[in-house]
Amino acid sequence: MANESGLKKNRRTLILLFVLLCAPIIASYTLYFLGVRPGDTVNYGELLEVKPLAGSALNQADQTIFRIRQLRGKWVMVMVDSGKCDDQCQKKLYYMRQVRLTQHKEKDRLERLWLIDDGEAPAPELVKEFDGMVLINAKGSDLLPEIPAVGSQHDHIYLVDPIGNLMMRFPKNPDPAQMAKDIKRLLKVSQLEHAMGTDQKH
Repeated sequence: MANESGLKKNRRTLILLFVLLCAPIIASYTLYFLGVRPGDTVNYGELLEVKPLAGSALNQADQTIFRIRQLRGKWVMVMVDSGKCDDQCQKKLYYMRQVRLTQHKEKDRLERLWLIDDGEAPAPELVKEFDGMVLINAKGSDLLPEIPAVGSQHDHIYLVDPIGNLMMRFPKNPDPAQMAKDIKRLLKVSQLEHAMGTDQKH
């Protein structure tokens, strides 16, 4: 009986911890979907059906397995493009970097992820210019089909929440200032990263 009572107590404790950890992100979505936020009431990015970003691919640097849960606790901007990276691709890289920098002291809660869909290695100078970007070789992976697109996956920058859900898609040729506003709102209403103790710098 004592063991059974202890197990029930531990189970209740685990459930309570889960609720406490998830409450901020649930509150974030509630506020966002209901428009309960200061000032502007219309989000710029397109809200997607919230679902876990499943699948795996390979880290470009060391060919180890990558899954989105490795970035758990962070908001993640995601782009899909060729490793050859034309002008449009480089523009997305630039926007993602600048949007992150505009978050100032909150920038360490935001990661950048490039899913390379053709197996080409980006030029070293490009990697250096956009240092800190997580590079993933996603060609032929089961991760790419998880990314919904209007037209081409190359057209968009996506946003993944701190528990690994794909939840927003920005339009082709986005306005980085509007992107930054959306992300700033989400960072403001979501304290999940702090609750999980993941407020660490790169």
